[in-house]
Parts: sequence; structure tokens; C-alpha cells
Amino acid sequence: MAGYILQETIDAVLNTTDIISTVGEYTKLERRSGNDYWGCCPFHGEKTASFHVDGDKKFYHCFGCHKGGNVINFVMEMEKLSYADTIRSLAKKSGIEVKYQDGFIPPKDYKKNNDIDQLIELYERTASMFHYFLMETEQGRVALEYIKKRGLTKETLEKFKIGYAPADRRWLKDFLHKKNFSDEFLAKSGLFSKKYPDISFFSDRLMFPIFNRDGKVVAFGGRILHPQGSDDRKYLNSGELIQYKKRETLFAFNFAKNTIREKKAVIFCEGYMDCIAYHQCGITYAVAPLGTALTEEQVKMIRGFADTVLLSFDSDAAGQNATMRAILMCRHFDLTVKVISLKGGKDPAEIMIKFGADNLTAQVNNAILDSDYLISILGEKYPVETPEGKTKAALDFFQYVDALKSDIQKESCLEQLCQSFNLKPEAVKRDFNNRNYASERANIRQNNNQIQQNTQVKLDAELRGLIAVTADLDQLKVLRTKLTENDFKNPSARKLFKILEECFNQNRFTIRDILDRCDDEKLVQLITESISSGVYQSEKISTIVEDTVNYVNKNKLDDRRNNLLHRIREYTVVTQEDQKQLNKLLVEKLELDKEVQSLGKK
Repeated sequence: MAGYILQETIDAVLNTTDIISTVGEYTKLERRSGNDYWGCCPFHGEKTASFHVDGDKKFYHCFGCHKGGNVINFVMEMEKLSYADTIRSLAKKSGIEVKYQDGFIPPKDYKKNNDIDQLIELYERTASMFHYFLMETEQGRVALEYIKKRGLTKETLEKFKIGYAPADRRWLKDFLHKKNFSDEFLAKSGLFSKKYPDISFFSDRLMFPIFNRDGKVVAFGGRILHPQGSDDRKYLNSGELIQYKKRETLFAFNFAKNTIREKKAVIFCEGYMDCIAYHQCGITYAVAPLGTALTEEQVKMIRGFADTVLLSFDSDAAGQNATMRAILMCRHFDLTVKVISLKGGKDPAEIMIKFGADNLTAQVNNAILDSDYLISILGEKYPVETPEGKTKAALDFFQYVDALKSDIQKESCLEQLCQSFNLKPEAVKRDFNNRNYASERANIRQNNNQIQQNTQVKLDAELRGLIAVTADLDQLKVLRTKLTENDFKNPSARKLFKILEECFNQNRFTIRDILDRCDDEKLVQLITESISSGVYQSEKISTIVEDTVNYVNKNKLDDRRNNLLHRIREYTVVTQEDQKQLNKLLVEKLELDKEVQSLGKK
């Protein structure tokens, strides 16, 4: 196919494209002399520069993996493009017209390339309109007030092109029709509902454009402003598109790549707002995954620029799990990893508002090594004062040691483990060298120690109370007067409550009847195991039922309280009547707080 592109076009691309700046988009290059540059190879990853680029002769060569060629070969390899697509891409950047042999008919992949260009043009235009709605219209006023309260400046809003999608879900289609976009093209754009093609995918949301590495808008993330119910998703994100692959894109990478290259460091953070707050505070080497856990493709994107990764994820259980996965992944690629533990606020935006940019910068500078972070987390996760707890903590830490590339690093971290949990180095090394066997032994020992408690571990408080009722059926009379099926959050608990009700109403209320009606094999197993194990013999079942009632009622109150808090946070006071309504909400919150506190004491 490349043969159909005239040689004069290929020569123009090779003569015009600066190989130094092109390669520099993917890995940091340093001048040795004249137009001679060296850097770490972006193809196979390394810490010692063996990748050579000759700016005068316009070629590259890696003395490690032995790959080499001209700028077309380089872009083909990095972007996984065909030869012809690479020429078209480089020609477009340099403003060169692509000329073909007479009679040439472009193939399907050429049409796909044109579709990508048109979709990017569509998203660029749509992002500009959303930004206009936010900054200049009455429709966007609430969204603008909200985002200003989150501490973002006008300059930041303009830099990130943040916008507002109108509540009228038919407006966008009408607008784009007037710009001569066809229904067929818009149907595959990702901007409209697949079921209702005239209805916008995004409406009444604060809009965050997602840029590719060249700074072009390729997708959107939309934050809800007026949630109507529990099913409303806080963030709605574009799906996979021909111009946008989530696993291969990082939010704000287009803004961050130069600083990442200069500092040889990158911050991976939780989401749009965290990332934007870092940038507004001058910490412009922050990026964020897009609605997914950090991927290998995203780590590979920054590996040619950075040798240090800083992780800034939430401190809750989900955030800790994400941090652990990211640590192991980055260490697998031989990157140094540090963890930012934010103090004084739940996220970078809150710290920026409360304490300012200098405080946030200081906290970033005080990031701790991943080994120190993991030791601290494991010390909280397991009872390390017991042999079982020490074993579990060590086995978890061994995963991290496994991911390290250097034997010196491995030995140093095992020594750190010994010192932190008062372990003998000989025993730790034996278990590390036989870690699969050690893990198996630990699991067997745990099972032997917890036979009586095994059922309790599997059950949450809702299901535990209902299964307790199966061991003393008289307690259902108490339970059903205080709770209904819809009060339970656990689907298995709802299912079991419904079965118990049916058996009670039909006066067929025996264990056999309950099990006959239960079509959930795991639930049957939990019921029979709990009764057979005798775990309820040592406790008063009436107490368990009472605890379950209190637990469920407290959850209901917590949900009401959280919804109320959300309404209070989102409330915008403009008039005296608004202030009265806000005062009512605050009074309602105080009453709910008392109820929650009262139940918590029971």
C-alpha cells in the first residue's frame, strides 16, 4: 500500500520531520555533542542510556535491543501503525500534502484514519461548545459555581477546557446537524444514546475533556450535578472509540509530559479533579488513569520519560488495593515507587483549598518509599504481635520483594521486614525461598484455628442474623415485626428473608422447608454449615437478632444521612428562601445524627 504514496511525499516527510523532537516525545534525550543525542531506549526499557539518535543523519539505533531506522520506522514501532499510516500522520503534522499514484483508491484503513480525524474534529468542536456553556451562559451557572467552590481558577478551567453539557438532551444533535454532521457519522461518535440516537449521552453534567498525547480532545468524562437517585452514576465516561482507548490513555498526559521528562518522575492519581488540582498548584507532572485501574500500557507510556513513580490514591481499602497493584506493576518495569499519604484533606483539591499550593507541594515532596508504606499498611492489616499475623504480613510482603529486579533490593527489603516485625532473618529467608509452601502451610494453619469461626467470617451482619433465625425459628416473629425484605442490602439476605416469610405464611416452617425453597447452593451451604458447626450454641440468638435489627436500621439512617449531607454540600444559597431551606436541611441532619448516635450505643 505504501507504494501508492509518491516518493516525493515520503522524501518530504523525512526531510521535514525533526527526528530529535519526535523521539523526544517518547523518551528523554540528552545532547552529547553537536546534534548527537542519547537516551534510554523506549522499546525495551533500561536505566543506562544506550539509545542513540543522530540528528544530522536522521536515524536512531539502540545498542541494547539493536533496533534502528529513520523517523518513519520509529513512529511505526512506537504507535503500532502501518508504513502508509505513519507517513500520513507525520505529513499531517508537518502540513505536507500526501500525493498518490494516478488511479489509486484508498483502502479501508485509510477511511478509518479519515474517520479518526473527523471524530477528533467533532470532539474538539463539542468541547469548545461545552466550555462556552460553562463560562458564558446562564445554563452553566450552577456548574460554574460548583467548580469554583472546588477551588479551580478561570485559567485552569480554560487550560483543561472544562465545560458544561446542557440539560436539554436534544440540543447537541440539533447543533451538530447545523454544522453538517450526518446522522450516520454521529451514530458512531459515542456522543449519543445507542437506543435513542437523538438523545445526548451527556446532559446536565460538568464536562472534562480527555486529550490525546498531542492535546486533541478524543473523549469526555462527565460529573453529575443533580443526582436524582441512587442509580445515578457520579461520573459518566466515554466508552472505547476508534480514536480513544482507555487502557492506552492518561488524563492530562499532554500537559504533563514535558515536566515528567524534566523531573524524570510522574504522579499517578485517582481522577480528574485530583489531577487538575495538582496542576493548578504547579505540580504539573500528575496524570490519572481513566475509569480503570492503572494498566501496563499506561506504565509503558511514561517509562521512557520517568524513573520514579509517585502514587496518590485514596486511603480507603479500595485505594490501598489499587496502590498495591500499582506498586507491583511499576516495580515489574524496574521503576522506583513512592507513595503520597495526604494529610489534612480527603484529596488534593481539598488540601489546595484549605492550606494552599505550598502545603500540597510539601506533602508530595515527603512521599515515602513503597517498602515503608507497605510495612506500615501490613502492620495495621494483620495482628503482627502474633505468629499467625507475622506470617501473613510476611507472605504479603514477599509479593513485593518478588517484583524487585535487583538482588540487593530484595535483600535490603527482607532485612527491613525482619527489623519491623522482629523476625529472625534465617526464618524469613527460608520462607521467602519456599514461599509457595509457606503460604500453603499458613492457610492450613488458619483453617485449623478457625473451624468454629469459619461461618462467621463468611457472613455479614445482615445474613448472620437471618441464618441465626433458622436455628431458632421462633425469633422470626420478632424479626418480621421490625424489618422488611427491602430493608436488607445484601441480596442473599433479602432472598433468605423472603423464603422465611413464605414459609411462615404457609405454616410450613421447618429447616427442611426453608432449604427446599432455597435455590442458591452457597446459601444452603451457609445455613447447614452454621447450624451444624454449633456456632450459635454459645450465644443468645435473641441477642444476635436484636443486633441485626439495630445494624440494618443504622444502615438505613446512615444512607438517609449521607444523602442529606450530599444535598447540603451541593446547595447553593442565593435568596433568603434558599437560606431557610438550607437551615431546615441542617436541622434534619442534627436529628438524624442523634438517631444514628443512639443506635450506635445499642
